Amino acid sequence: MTTEINLTERLKHYFGFDKFKGNQEAIIRNLLDGNDTFVLMPTGGGKSLCYQLPSLLMEGTAIVISPLIALMKNQVDVINGMSDNDGVAHYLNSSLNKSAINQVMSDVRNGLTKLLYVAPESLSKEENIEFLKSVKISFYAIDEAHCISEWGHDFRPEYRNIRPTITKIGSAPVIALTATATDKVRSDIKKSLGIIDAQEFKSSFNRANLYYEVKPKTKDVDKDIIKFIKQRPGKSGIIYCLSRKKVEELSAVLQANEIKSAPYHAGLDSVTRSQTQDDFLMERIDVIVATIAFGMGIDKPDVRFVIHYDIPKSLEGYYQETGRAGRDGGEGYCLAFYSRKDIQKMEKFMEGKPVAEQDIGKQLLVETAAYAESSVCRRKMLLHYFGEDYEKDNCHNCDNCLHPKQKYEAKDALVLVLKAVKAVKENFRQDYIINVLEGNQTDDITSHKHDELEEFGSGDDVDSNMWNPIIRQALIAGYLKKDVENYGLLKLTSAGKRFMKTPISFMIVEDGDFPDVDEEEPQSGGINSVLDQELYVALKDLRAKKAKQKNLPPYVIFQDVSIEQMATMYPITIEELKNIQGVGDGKAKRYGKEFLDVIKKHCEDNQIERPAELRVRTVAKKSILKVKIIHSIDLQTPLDDVANNLNIEFEDLLSEIEAIVYSGTKINIDYFLDEVVDDDHIDDIYEYFRESETDSLDVAMDELGDDYSEDEVRLVRIKFLSEMAN
Repeated sequence: MTTEINLTERLKHYFGFDKFKGNQEAIIRNLLDGNDTFVLMPTGGGKSLCYQLPSLLMEGTAIVISPLIALMKNQVDVINGMSDNDGVAHYLNSSLNKSAINQVMSDVRNGLTKLLYVAPESLSKEENIEFLKSVKISFYAIDEAHCISEWGHDFRPEYRNIRPTITKIGSAPVIALTATATDKVRSDIKKSLGIIDAQEFKSSFNRANLYYEVKPKTKDVDKDIIKFIKQRPGKSGIIYCLSRKKVEELSAVLQANEIKSAPYHAGLDSVTRSQTQDDFLMERIDVIVATIAFGMGIDKPDVRFVIHYDIPKSLEGYYQETGRAGRDGGEGYCLAFYSRKDIQKMEKFMEGKPVAEQDIGKQLLVETAAYAESSVCRRKMLLHYFGEDYEKDNCHNCDNCLHPKQKYEAKDALVLVLKAVKAVKENFRQDYIINVLEGNQTDDITSHKHDELEEFGSGDDVDSNMWNPIIRQALIAGYLKKDVENYGLLKLTSAGKRFMKTPISFMIVEDGDFPDVDEEEPQSGGINSVLDQELYVALKDLRAKKAKQKNLPPYVIFQDVSIEQMATMYPITIEELKNIQGVGDGKAKRYGKEFLDVIKKHCEDNQIERPAELRVRTVAKKSILKVKIIHSIDLQTPLDDVANNLNIEFEDLLSEIEAIVYSGTKINIDYFLDEVVDDDHIDDIYEYFRESETDSLDVAMDELGDDYSEDEVRLVRIKFLSEMAN
């Protein structure tokens, strides 16, 4: 067994990282111990390292099953790029010719290959099975494991054959990895792969910066959307529609209203789609109107809003699509328009499909409708769907939490629900339970003779609109659960059984009635309400012009937060400009004059009285710590020694240096970079920031991939900003 120190050393040796992220180390240790492992980790969390590192440490070859040929090639190139030869990682799929396949097999047989990527179709070929039987397999890694489940958002039937094929080849530990999965999907994956007892490692689904809101879909929905976008000039957004026809229509309406927009769907030719993506990334258009065909291949970090014109078919789809907002950690407004008619329309579309497929589709719609109609915290509901508890009562960042409804005592009504669930042997779904409680003699109920139960009609004096919210909120509170195998069947939990015996207070909020509301939308972590929108747009235009002249990303000139503060505080002198966050002496002198001229002219033209507090606010002197850091760098002291000398963590030192260069002070850390970062890595990361739309670290780590450490990226970003911005 590898000691803890050695495992960290191996991480540094192979990948250049100083430390593991999140659950990575625990996952790797579990696999090294020969245990089956299940990993649920959002995109960018470092899933691939969880099987790449152990493959290099274990005896034999690891088989990685992946659905995407392009992804395989990319990962193989990355692993081989870290090694002295090109045989450490290979892929085996339909793109290879006979001689290439022979080379792969030779390297595997000779023990050179530690990682072999295969598509599920290639794995099940008889000749490949026979070949793999003859080699030592260290473990099997199943990437994108949600493809196994019909309840997942990207079901692939060939994934169902993986376990039988593994059994034919030979037993070894299995690690399954996915970025999104409900309890039902997780259960499906583990069952299908025969790893029921696998240890699970789950990362949080919570995106705290996203604001969630659902509005009634009225005849004025187009008008509502136009008003919403006009209140956010220059901000990027995506609008999702279910049909291509609606995509075309809505985009035309937006264009007619002077909103820079374009349609995107699978019916358009690839050249048009590619051009539209480029226009969106380069901010030539602000809004994409799209079907679900849009989004998977794009990572624009500053999408500020995602609108669902039509409610999605599943909450997994909704979570994925809203997740494209605010990837940089900034404002992300998620607005969905909801109508029960849309749900009925989608159910009608399912008619004619196989019964099992219809049933799955309808159950997924039930969850979507519950999310839209409920007055409970939307974050709590969304996370509960993915099997995660959100402990807070108020997230302060969704419509239901910002505008809470009156609560009602529902203790007695919940007891009736729990008794009804028990009486029908925990074998029926929500709508059936409600019919029992209300005493509705449906054919289904009479055929089961449940109209003869004592509980039949026991709730006929309760407002019928209360049953859905009671049951939904009982699920969140943990008194009921939905059966994982026969999804949707209501089951009592031990807490629910205790509640029946000894009821306690159970306060609920009734479902939303979606009245027509004409109120200003709340801001979510974005621009201050006193921000001057006209000036903000003018300053952003000037920044874009300067960036184009210098062939630099706009954030290198001034960060968004600096532009926002300028449009709020109206600085007109260099001294005042240096009071703005992210603007130091160097940056103010280098870029300030043209921006100050625009602000001054705007104030004169519009007779704006500037805020007095800006004129009297003083600039804080450089702290002693910053002076010591700059002096140490001038002396070319290694940065880890600087951190030790100043008694601060290395990460905190990097934060201090980042603040120094962001404010406009030029420093040179090449002496340290050359010692600790590979030349190719420096060039790659530098080039990434030169072309990137954002300086966000999270986005950079997502884009650059697992072969670059966070410290490497931060260090090269410091070099880039110091040279380009200062």
